[in-house]
Amino acid sequence: MNLSFISTLFLALVLGFSQIQFQELIGSWQLVDFDGIKKIKTSPEYLSSSKAFRADLEAKINYRLENTVYKFIPGDSLTYTDYVNKEIVLRKAKIELSEDNVLTIQEGKNVKQAKIISFDGNNLVIEPIGKDGKSGGKLFFERIVEKKEEK
Repeated sequence: MNLSFISTLFLALVLGFSQIQFQELIGSWQLVDFDGIKKIKTSPEYLSSSKAFRADLEAKINYRLENTVYKFIPGDSLTYTDYVNKEIVLRKAKIELSEDNVLTIQEGKNVKQAKIISFDGNNLVIEPIGKDGKSGGKLFFERIVEKKEEK
Protein backbone atom coordinates (compact mmCIF):
# COMPACT_ATOMS: atom_id res chain seq x y z
CA MET A 1 0.00 0.00 0.00
CA ASN A 2 2.82 2.41 0.83
CA LEU A 3 4.52 1.64 -2.48
CA SER A 4 1.33 2.53 -4.34
CA PHE A 5 1.03 5.82 -2.47
CA ILE A 6 4.69 6.70 -3.14
CA SER A 7 4.31 5.88 -6.85
CA THR A 8 1.20 8.04 -7.10
CA LEU A 9 2.89 10.91 -5.28
CA PHE A 10 5.98 10.66 -7.50
CA LEU A 11 3.82 10.69 -10.65
CA ALA A 12 1.88 13.72 -9.40
CA LEU A 13 5.14 15.56 -8.68
CA VAL A 14 6.58 14.76 -12.12
CA LEU A 15 3.41 15.83 -13.90
CA GLY A 16 3.15 18.95 -11.76
CA PHE A 17 6.69 20.03 -12.60
CA SER A 18 6.30 19.35 -16.31
CA GLN A 19 3.45 21.84 -16.68
CA ILE A 20 4.76 25.21 -17.76
CA GLN A 21 3.32 28.26 -16.07
CA PHE A 22 2.48 31.31 -18.22
CA GLN A 23 4.54 33.62 -15.99
CA GLU A 24 7.65 31.57 -16.92
CA LEU A 25 7.16 32.65 -20.55
CA ILE A 26 6.83 36.37 -19.82
CA GLY A 27 9.43 38.34 -21.73
CA SER A 28 10.77 38.50 -25.26
CA TRP A 29 11.79 35.49 -27.36
CA GLN A 30 13.87 35.60 -30.56
CA LEU A 31 13.27 33.02 -33.29
CA VAL A 32 16.64 31.37 -33.98
CA ASP A 33 15.70 28.40 -36.15
CA PHE A 34 12.74 26.55 -37.62
CA ASP A 35 12.26 23.18 -39.25
CA GLY A 36 11.26 24.79 -42.54
CA ILE A 37 14.85 25.98 -43.08
CA LYS A 38 16.12 22.41 -43.18
CA LYS A 39 13.37 21.38 -45.59
CA ILE A 40 14.16 24.28 -47.89
CA LYS A 41 17.94 23.72 -47.86
CA THR A 42 17.62 20.02 -48.64
CA SER A 43 14.97 20.41 -51.35
CA PRO A 44 15.95 19.55 -54.93
CA GLU A 45 14.86 23.04 -56.04
CA TYR A 46 17.24 24.73 -53.61
CA LEU A 47 20.13 22.39 -54.30
CA SER A 48 19.82 22.81 -58.07
CA SER A 49 19.35 26.59 -57.98
CA SER A 50 21.97 29.21 -58.77
CA LYS A 51 24.40 30.55 -56.20
CA ALA A 52 22.74 33.98 -56.44
CA PHE A 53 19.29 32.49 -55.79
CA ARG A 54 20.57 30.59 -52.73
CA ALA A 55 22.27 33.72 -51.38
CA ASP A 56 19.07 35.73 -51.82
CA LEU A 57 17.03 33.06 -50.09
CA GLU A 58 19.58 32.84 -47.27
CA ALA A 59 19.30 36.62 -46.76
CA LYS A 60 15.50 36.36 -46.60
CA ILE A 61 15.69 33.53 -44.06
CA ASN A 62 18.12 35.52 -41.89
CA TYR A 63 15.91 38.61 -42.15
CA ARG A 64 12.90 36.59 -40.99
CA LEU A 65 14.85 35.10 -38.08
CA GLU A 66 16.20 38.48 -36.97
CA ASN A 67 12.77 40.09 -37.11
CA THR A 68 10.62 37.41 -35.52
CA VAL A 69 10.13 38.14 -31.84
CA TYR A 70 7.37 36.86 -29.55
CA LYS A 71 6.75 38.94 -26.43
CA PHE A 72 4.62 37.37 -23.72
CA ILE A 73 3.01 40.09 -21.60
CA PRO A 74 1.77 39.63 -18.01
CA GLY A 75 -1.90 38.71 -17.93
CA ASP A 76 -2.91 37.01 -21.13
CA SER A 77 -1.33 38.85 -24.05
CA LEU A 78 1.24 38.26 -26.75
CA THR A 79 2.75 40.60 -29.29
CA TYR A 80 4.62 39.14 -32.24
CA THR A 81 5.86 40.06 -35.67
CA ASP A 82 4.25 38.73 -38.82
CA TYR A 83 4.81 39.25 -42.53
CA VAL A 84 2.13 40.78 -44.72
CA ASN A 85 2.96 41.64 -48.32
CA LYS A 86 6.70 41.40 -47.59
CA GLU A 87 6.45 43.89 -44.70
CA ILE A 88 6.86 43.29 -40.99
CA VAL A 89 3.67 43.91 -39.02
CA LEU A 90 3.30 43.90 -35.24
CA ARG A 91 0.38 41.70 -34.11
CA LYS A 92 -1.36 41.53 -30.73
CA ALA A 93 -3.26 38.55 -29.44
CA LYS A 94 -4.80 37.01 -26.35
CA ILE A 95 -3.14 33.82 -25.22
CA GLU A 96 -4.02 30.85 -23.06
CA LEU A 97 -1.76 28.06 -21.88
CA SER A 98 -3.50 24.75 -21.18
CA GLU A 99 -2.47 22.12 -18.66
CA ASP A 100 -0.98 20.03 -21.48
CA ASN A 101 1.25 22.97 -22.55
CA VAL A 102 -0.74 23.96 -25.63
CA LEU A 103 -0.75 27.67 -26.43
CA THR A 104 -4.00 29.00 -27.88
CA ILE A 105 -3.38 32.32 -29.62
CA GLN A 106 -6.49 34.33 -30.45
CA GLU A 107 -6.30 37.42 -32.62
CA GLY A 108 -9.87 38.52 -33.26
CA LYS A 109 -11.65 35.58 -34.86
CA ASN A 110 -8.36 33.98 -35.92
CA VAL A 111 -7.31 31.19 -33.53
CA LYS A 112 -3.99 29.31 -33.73
CA GLN A 113 -2.54 26.63 -31.49
CA ALA A 114 0.99 25.47 -30.78
CA LYS A 115 2.33 22.78 -28.47
CA ILE A 116 5.29 23.67 -26.27
CA ILE A 117 7.73 20.84 -27.02
CA SER A 118 10.49 21.94 -24.67
CA PHE A 119 11.21 24.81 -22.33
CA ASP A 120 14.10 25.46 -19.97
CA GLY A 121 13.75 29.13 -19.10
CA ASN A 122 16.10 30.36 -21.84
CA ASN A 123 15.08 28.14 -24.76
CA LEU A 124 11.58 27.52 -26.05
CA VAL A 125 10.54 25.09 -28.77
CA ILE A 126 6.98 25.23 -30.04
CA GLU A 127 5.25 23.24 -32.73
CA PRO A 128 2.27 24.88 -34.46
CA ILE A 129 -0.79 22.66 -34.72
CA GLY A 130 -2.51 22.91 -38.09
CA LYS A 131 -6.28 22.87 -38.52
CA ASP A 132 -5.91 19.24 -39.60
CA GLY A 133 -4.07 18.45 -36.35
CA LYS A 134 -0.73 18.02 -38.12
CA SER A 135 2.44 19.84 -37.20
CA GLY A 136 3.78 22.77 -39.15
CA GLY A 137 7.34 22.07 -37.98
CA LYS A 138 9.13 23.22 -34.85
CA LEU A 139 10.09 26.82 -34.07
CA PHE A 140 13.15 27.36 -31.87
CA PHE A 141 13.35 30.50 -29.70
CA GLU A 142 15.89 31.95 -27.30
CA ARG A 143 14.98 34.35 -24.52
CA ILE A 144 16.12 37.91 -25.14
CA VAL A 145 17.88 39.07 -22.01
CA GLU A 146 17.22 42.72 -21.38
CA LYS A 147 20.45 44.57 -20.74
CA LYS A 148 20.40 46.88 -17.76
CA GLU A 149 21.87 50.32 -18.22
CA GLU A 150 24.92 51.06 -16.13
CA LYS A 151 24.85 54.26 -14.12
